[in-house]
This record gives sequence, structure tokens and C-alpha cells, in this order.
Amino acid sequence: MAQLKERRGDGRGGKPSAGALAYVSLDELLRLRHRAKGFSFLPRQPVHSLLSGRHASRLRGRGLNFEELRHYFEGDDTRTIDWLATARLGAPHIRVYSEERDRPVLLLVDQRTTMFFGSRRAMKSVVAAEIAALAAWRVTSLGDRVGAVVFGDADMTEVRPQGRDTGAVRVIAEVSRRNGLLGAGAASPGADGQLNEALRRAERLATHDWLVCLVTDAAGEDAETARLVTRLTAHNDVLAVHVHDPLELELPDVGPAVFSSGEAQVEVDSSSKNLRSRYSDERTEWRERLGALSLRRAIPVLPVSTAEDVATQLQRLIGRRAERRLSGAKGTSP
Repeated sequence: MAQLKERRGDGRGGKPSAGALAYVSLDELLRLRHRAKGFSFLPRQPVHSLLSGRHASRLRGRGLNFEELRHYFEGDDTRTIDWLATARLGAPHIRVYSEERDRPVLLLVDQRTTMFFGSRRAMKSVVAAEIAALAAWRVTSLGDRVGAVVFGDADMTEVRPQGRDTGAVRVIAEVSRRNGLLGAGAASPGADGQLNEALRRAERLATHDWLVCLVTDAAGEDAETARLVTRLTAHNDVLAVHVHDPLELELPDVGPAVFSSGEAQVEVDSSSKNLRSRYSDERTEWRERLGALSLRRAIPVLPVSTAEDVATQLQRLIGRRAERRLSGAKGTSP
């Protein structure tokens, strides 16, 4: 009972159980640089990646700029032939494109009190920080720029996209700073609305052909969230990383227990099968609603648990480990 009393029953204002990492330092996030490999946000994904799934968005990657229309020469790729121009001009012509220099990636990183909970390896807030650090290092290593909107209960900070180590470090430093502020008190009354406000900030920042990566537990998700995501996906790719804890999926049978929302507390008998069933049904319904949003908007949702190593999960979900293991290929994945 004592252990559960320290946990946050509804996802607000709790403390970690024994063994769950409550905070992560800037140095620890910077050291994740050497683990930012084996996964990719690029459009061509291995067959076992969630991003290559039937209902998932195939991320577009860097955009292409049209350069010129010119005569077709032997050896040119026939797929680039502009058939309308060919018919109009009476001779084969192709369209020539050049790849844009880079593709901005915007990380929306949730560091609200709802994230300050963890029953296993680490708090959800720590996992979100680790995901942001790994993504920032990976993106800049491929030559793209990375920025962020890092949001807490009452306010948020924008980090404009920048390339190379400077861009990654600026994002990681802000995430680390926000992470260190958690646990000071109860959640702000307006904390739920911060998710939608972060999406509005993203809409203003991400003009065209950006990758917007939302790292959150989705607390406060509502109909407005769906509308904002829909507008974002009109001109950008959106990838959601849903951070969750095993304790949130199913209520454990530990007998009488006190659950706290920061200030208010309620005592329940968790041994009640009816109570645990209702809790499980509500969580299942909520997850199905998120899944439906993902399918309707063609948004990939990557489920990342607090119970496992984050880099390993990313490699499994969007990396090449499974493909390489099955094929027996050797070498380092890009």
C-alpha cells in the first residue's frame, strides 16, 4: 500500500517507485550521442519498421526542388519523362529536380506533470527526454536541422531549428532544464491545454515539408487535437511517439490503496475485480481512440514504454535490427 500511495494513480503529481529514474542530467542526454544509430526517420524504411506499415505514413524525407525541363538523352531515367511536355514539344523531355539541402525536424517534447510518473525503469518524462536526445543527435548526424517546442504545465519554450552539434545541444539543454523543474508541486489547472498549444506553435513554425515529431503521453487529447494534427499533416509529416507506463494499462491488485492527483486523494480497493475491469476498459477505449486518429490521419504512432531501454525500442520499432537479423547481413545501419 505504501508503495502504491507514492505513485500517481491518475497520472498527476506522483513520485517514482523504487528503481524508477526520476530525472536525467544534461550530461546523460549528451552521452546518448553514441547510441543514436540503427534507426531512421527517412522515407525508405526496412520491412519490419512500423513506418513501413500499411496504415502508416511513409515519411517523405527531404523535399525536391524543380530545376529545369530538358531534352531526354539516352541513359536518362525514363520515369522522369514529362509526358505532357513531350507531347506539346514533339520530342522527349524530362523534368530535373535537385534535393533540398536539408529537412527541418521539429520535436514537440512533453514535460508536464502528467509525465512525472514511472513504475519501472524510468519516469515518462525521462523517457521523453531520452527520445528527444536520440532524435536530435540522429537528425543532425544526417545533415538536417533540429528544433523543438518543449512544454510544461504552464508555459513552453521554442528552440529554432539549427544544424550540426549546436542544434542538437540547444534542444537537449532545454529538455534537460525542463525535466529538472518537474515534481515541484501539483499540476497546473491548464496543463491539459498545453498539448494543443504546442501543436499550434508547431503549426506556426513548420511551414512546409517539415517532420514534426510529437513525444507525449497524450494527456489532454481531444477533438481540437485531431483538428490541429490534420492541419499540420496538410503540408508536413507528423510522427507521434506515445510514451506509456505498464501500470497505466492495467490496475494492479494490491488491495486498499491511496491515489493522489497532487492535492486531492482518494482511497480505493484495487482488489475489486469490477474496479480493475472498468479501469482496463477505459484505458482500452482511450488507446483505441488514439489508434483511430492515427489511421484516419495516416500518422505513425510509436509506442515507447518506460520499462525498457529507449534506444533499443527505437531500433526495434523504426530501425534495421530485425531486418538485418533475418537477412544475416553485417555492417552498421545508417
